[in-house]
Amino acid sequence: MTDPVVGLVLEGRYRLEERVARGGMSTVYAATDLRLHKTVAVKVMAEHLAHDPTFVDRFTREARAAAMLSHPNVVGVSDQGSDQGLVFLVMELVRGRTLRDLLSARGRLTVAEAFAVLEPVLAGLTAAHRAGIVHRDIKPENVLIGVDGVVKVADFGLARAVVGTGQTSQTGGVLIGTVAYLSPEQLERGRADARSDIYAAGIVLYEMLTGHPPFGGDTPLAVAYQHVHHDVPAPSAEVPGLPWQVDELVARTTRRDPAGRPLDAGAFLAELTDVRTDLGVEPVPVPTGQSTAGPGTLRPTNRPTRPRPGHPSNPGTAVLGERADRTGRTSMLPGMGAGPTTDVHGRRPAPGRPRPGVPDHVRRRRARLIIAIVLLMAVTVGAVGWWLGSGRWTDVPELTGKQEAAAIDLLQDAGLDPDPVVREWSEEVPEGVVISSDPASGEVIRGTDVRVVVSKGLERYTVAPELVGLPVDEVEARLQADLPIQITRGQDYDDAVPPGHVIRFDPPAGTALKRDQLVTVVISQGRAPVSVPDVTGQTPEQATSNLEAQGFVVQRIEDGRSDQVDRGEVMAVEPGPAAGPVPYGSTVRIQVSAGVPLVTVPDVVGRSGDEAASILEQAGLEVEATRFFGNRVLRQSPAAGETVERGTSVTILLSFG
Repeated sequence: MTDPVVGLVLEGRYRLEERVARGGMSTVYAATDLRLHKTVAVKVMAEHLAHDPTFVDRFTREARAAAMLSHPNVVGVSDQGSDQGLVFLVMELVRGRTLRDLLSARGRLTVAEAFAVLEPVLAGLTAAHRAGIVHRDIKPENVLIGVDGVVKVADFGLARAVVGTGQTSQTGGVLIGTVAYLSPEQLERGRADARSDIYAAGIVLYEMLTGHPPFGGDTPLAVAYQHVHHDVPAPSAEVPGLPWQVDELVARTTRRDPAGRPLDAGAFLAELTDVRTDLGVEPVPVPTGQSTAGPGTLRPTNRPTRPRPGHPSNPGTAVLGERADRTGRTSMLPGMGAGPTTDVHGRRPAPGRPRPGVPDHVRRRRARLIIAIVLLMAVTVGAVGWWLGSGRWTDVPELTGKQEAAAIDLLQDAGLDPDPVVREWSEEVPEGVVISSDPASGEVIRGTDVRVVVSKGLERYTVAPELVGLPVDEVEARLQADLPIQITRGQDYDDAVPPGHVIRFDPPAGTALKRDQLVTVVISQGRAPVSVPDVTGQTPEQATSNLEAQGFVVQRIEDGRSDQVDRGEVMAVEPGPAAGPVPYGSTVRIQVSAGVPLVTVPDVVGRSGDEAASILEQAGLEVEATRFFGNRVLRQSPAAGETVERGTSVTILLSFG
């Protein structure tokens, strides 16, 4: 039957070409990105879940979690959206198979092959853990092996960002994950951190070495019980000849107490590298489907080859909730289980002596049912009694003044949830230390959310140095939008910064500022005023050069006359030095001397010699008298009315009048 979704174009960009995989909650299609002309994978949420906010949130969380990562061993997610009633995300298309397909075809892997697959998985998880992301659903179905041998971690649909000390919790709903790979803390308390991913990766390593997970059972509850109450057996118990170092590595990474496991995927990868070195295991190519083991190397597993209930060969996601619901999900309280239907190695116990007339398979089914019912009733009665008595209540520990990580550990040890963790600025409490909690003390019901307020330290802000030199209006707009500070203006001259642009800040840019602190934005007024130099007595060329060097515009006006300055020299400057500093670039006018001033020769003919001499001297002329019997001016030279330079000598002839 043709898939009706094939051929659709989502958001006018992604054309769905063919269906490549299908699960209970989503379907994956190979698609063409019409904008970039490349092939991508489009995961489309199942139609019956598209209207469920919980699953839509999970779908969106997967896109955001994977988009935060950029690593060659993580399937990249590039887009997310909804169109035509379909909720989808766009990711990298990996051509190849899953680790589940490989194990189904091969049975199990050699130590070298298992290391070759696990190392890139841990490298991808290391990038996620260092970005503050916990995957929470590591299993063979989520490990993709490309045809080129590149291993990638997929499906961050259950991933959550780290809260507080790196713990994720889900206290009010159901616990989602594949039960065969869930850590004890996820099964008991619904909490997960990076060490939970380590546990799942250790289970995957066990499965690659043996061909099956360590625990099996007829129901997910039976498998969960074994994870909580039994240690993972040594792989060498299933595959004789495996090195003891490999057994220890599996044991360290699958300890029931999270504190005994490596801190994160990076620590697991370092331990794996040490084991590889100790054993001298040479790197081999990642197996892509063809066995590299010889005929006698790969022996059959001691597990049944047909799928068993709860066995991950059925790659569905198991769900454990707080109570039975209409979908038939099984309820499980912390520490409860239906009783072990298998031993610690995942093997069913040997059957007892059959009763006459009862087939073996009927007898075994009845025995398992009776044991499960008895154990479930006993555990339920005990748990309910404890819970209704003192078990429901716990004391809120004193958190104020403690480091955030220590405070969250105290809450979780008391059976309380640090939700939410609020961060606030504080002038008194150091960063990362608890300021307060609500409730702060007293006896409360287990599972109560405790609001923890953690200090972010001193509230400080800085002005970016790159704002210097920008226009003042732009700078003020950015400061008002980005920083909770007060702004005022100042002015100053600056030879390099244009007028109206920011010269500097006071306090300087980069200084740690408190909220609402006043910051002065100093604005350039351009170049500072300049004093006019005294250029009188200089040639016009010299005066012009000196004035222009100071930024002035020089204008020469009509020549004048001066008896103080020689001809051809500057006799006057306007504005002059006495005017004080003037704006940079002002116009300065200079006047060049054409010689001494001119005067008009007065008429002194007929006057007495003394009177004539006095008049001529007052006019700035020199007197040269020639006396010829008398004291009256008979004649003068130059003649009266002529224009001559001041200081010119006038000859007068004195005679009888």
